[in-house]
Amino acid sequence: MEVLSAPLRVQFDYTRSVGPIIGAFLTGLRERRILGVRGSDGRVLVPAQEYDPITSAPLAELVQVETTGTVRSWTWVAEPLPGQPFDRPFAWVLVQLDGADTSMLHALDVTEPAQVSTGMRVRVRWAEERTGTIADIACFEPGEGATAPPVEDAAEPVTMLVTPVDMSYKHTASPQESVYLRGLAEGKLIGGRSETGGAVYFPPRGANPTDGTPTDDLVELPDKGTVTTFCIVNVPFLGQRIKPPYVAAYVLLDGADIPFLHLVLGCEASEVRMGMRVEAVWKPREEWGHALANIDHFRPTGEPDAPYESYQHHL
Repeated sequence: MEVLSAPLRVQFDYTRSVGPIIGAFLTGLRERRILGVRGSDGRVLVPAQEYDPITSAPLAELVQVETTGTVRSWTWVAEPLPGQPFDRPFAWVLVQLDGADTSMLHALDVTEPAQVSTGMRVRVRWAEERTGTIADIACFEPGEGATAPPVEDAAEPVTMLVTPVDMSYKHTASPQESVYLRGLAEGKLIGGRSETGGAVYFPPRGANPTDGTPTDDLVELPDKGTVTTFCIVNVPFLGQRIKPPYVAAYVLLDGADIPFLHLVLGCEASEVRMGMRVEAVWKPREEWGHALANIDHFRPTGEPDAPYESYQHHL
């Protein structure tokens, strides 16, 4: 049987508050300054970090270092990937800035490996527009002396950081997963268990985690089940397609031994409860693919709740 494979891409913005130390470091970059922090052993750590790597104590003493430094290590990038600093060959370098005791990673603007060496002197090239991120350093370049003096910036200090995450990869399904995915494209829910018996896993796993035997005994399951546990989502977030409040619940399909996460709609969020009997609401046939998203959500069946004893070992 031919296994399924498909390219996948994960994209989201990772947002975090930066705190006083990293915030000062990022604000400094916006002003064309590089700040480190002094550790418990007296070393100046660059980039600045919040906690001492030796004692784990919070750090507070900021130290400005130079924008020139020495290459301590490097690697050549012959074929840049999308999103990297250059669309042509370049070098990643670890640079120990003058006044610092540790090295920082960034790109070096050279066009061939012969132009980079351990011990060479480099300097910061600042981005024309700076927003308070590590990209305010456009790259390093060979040379001595600052490329641009610091500037005064009346903008508010950096307190939040948004980092775009973009990861592309190819997923190749296991034989059992391929059967499961093909089943979804046909409106079937297929679980698996090992030939030695035991639990029915949905989605099926390549091997029984208790004894390592293949889960080649495939079992077609109904699209009805029981809510075991659930969460009412009240907080909006980026990319959310349903207006809160709504319920994300673990549903134990009849005949399965492992619940899986899906939406429960079709009633007030406050009405969802452990033991509630639910059934799948499938999307229109023309929208089906090889994905569990073929089920738009689950809804209450109106049947009496399942007794706790029937799902107590599946929470």
